[in-house]
Parts: sequence; C-alpha cells; structure tokens
Amino acid sequence: MVSTILTISIALMLIGSLLGIIRLILGPSIIDRVIAMDVLTIISISLIVVIALIADRFIYVDVAIVYALLSFLGVVAVARCTESQRGLE
Repeated sequence: MVSTILTISIALMLIGSLLGIIRLILGPSIIDRVIAMDVLTIISISLIVVIALIADRFIYVDVAIVYALLSFLGVVAVARCTESQRGLE
C-alpha cells in the first residue's frame, strides 16, 4: 500500500515538474519564471523527502529543510529586486 502511494506521488511530481518547466520556458514575464522556479524547487524538496522515505535515510530530510530555506531566501531576494525595479519605472 505504501509503495503504491509513493509511486503515485512520484508520478504526480514528475507531471508537476513537466508543467513547471513548460511555464519556466514559456513564461511571458520574469514573475512567471520566478514562480515556476519556486514550484520546481518545492517539487524537488518533495522528491528528496520521498527518497528519504524510500531509502530509510532521514538525514535527507535535513537536506530538504536547508534547501527549502535557501529557496525561500532566493525567492524573497528576487521579489525585492523586481519590486525595486518596478519602482524605477
């Protein structure tokens, strides 16, 4: 039962990654591309956690937490940069 749920979740993550990559390539604005990158990092964090469950190595969860914090800081930095550039227009 658990392996079926993990397989379904990995398949959904791959579909989400494909949609995120499409939005990253086709995004008409920089905001769309930043959101697509954030979605892709969230999916990769989820994938790291699923791999930690499958491999029974919970140190990977710590890696996922650090990656999530760095991703959050990156999105905040880009948001501040785009906000300051919009103020200049």
